[in-house]
Amino acid sequence: MLKLRRAIVIDVGPSDGPEQDLVVELDGHRSEIGRRPAIADVALVGTAQTGDELIVNVQALDLGLGSGGFDIVHVNLTRGLAGDGKPGASVMKLNYTSLQHAVSPIEDERPMSLPLQRPVAVLALHGQLAPVAWAFAQAAPNVRLGYVQTEGGALPGGHSRTVRALRERGLLAGHLTAGAAFGGEGEAMTTAGALHHGLGALGWDAAVCGPGPGIVGSSSPLGHGGLSALDSAHAGLALGCETLLVARMSSGDPRARHRGISHHTLTVLDLLLAPVTVALPAGMRSPVGVDLRAGLGAVFGGAMPSRPGLELDVARPARITRHDWRRATVNLPGYAASGLPAQTMGRGLLQDPLFFGAALAGGTALAELAMHADGPVGERAGEHGDHRLKLTGPPIG
Repeated sequence: MLKLRRAIVIDVGPSDGPEQDLVVELDGHRSEIGRRPAIADVALVGTAQTGDELIVNVQALDLGLGSGGFDIVHVNLTRGLAGDGKPGASVMKLNYTSLQHAVSPIEDERPMSLPLQRPVAVLALHGQLAPVAWAFAQAAPNVRLGYVQTEGGALPGGHSRTVRALRERGLLAGHLTAGAAFGGEGEAMTTAGALHHGLGALGWDAAVCGPGPGIVGSSSPLGHGGLSALDSAHAGLALGCETLLVARMSSGDPRARHRGISHHTLTVLDLLLAPVTVALPAGMRSPVGVDLRAGLGAVFGGAMPSRPGLELDVARPARITRHDWRRATVNLPGYAASGLPAQTMGRGLLQDPLFFGAALAGGTALAELAMHADGPVGERAGEHGDHRLKLTGPPIG
């Protein structure tokens, strides 16, 4: 059952963005202990002011979830019961829940134009988005990269401060929300519809596709939000996109299942119905096995954390060798100086250089695919050879 409580707004943050930060006091807890952080999705429940009476969902904060450490406004009893909806909207999102609302889908009746022949990078975690977009822009300036937000993590598009920062800096050309995700600059009923619209009608040269902040996780092979990458990769392949999977890797995660290359990525690579491209930082011989530790020292050197007993020897599933493994240059100091988000699960770049190195390699490899794609960008690459990239090292066999 929903765990809802009455609350009073004690303090409010700015209300000019997609999400408003609040401090609330639960009914019956008139003390500092009862004061809790909360967020309001402005498009769904409107803005709040000090003194407003709310109904908030308290379950995530009560459970102590790391990515959901706040209450969420369910309804503003003082001023939020008279919403007008969106004129002309015809399709429901969050359908058959108390927060269902109508949107205008971007899919239309025009015939599909396939194959798209534009590349798509698929993320396992939202924390990979900023390094992928930054590396892409460094390698392919003035090439348009858009973002499709999928299920698997936070569903509200406005919850991502990373997306706002990337849009403000021109590192993303657009933001579409697909499936149950909502609140982007365009609403798609499906991931395939979002990719088709972004790479077709909006003229993106490449797309990055993945969940919003925070994912559901467990130690089970199939019980985690990272598995949404499997559906996204299949959508990209079906649309005729060259599809790249951004590997989730870690040199600092305390959990053995995520060290080296994460079991999330290995599961997707094992289950995919067709091969995809995967990038490693240049100089790394393998994402698994005994070669991984030596490769990390060669690539990251002094940036590697000294953690005694950190086992990185991950078994090599036989089916991962069918994919197109490439090496791509990474610039960790450059990304560190960019001012973009550099935290994953509370670890910074110095505590987990492999996580950011793998994401940066994915962005560089995606730029390579975009510059070599058919169409205007590929033609520009042929005219200006200095913009073409070189990936070092042979594929993993």
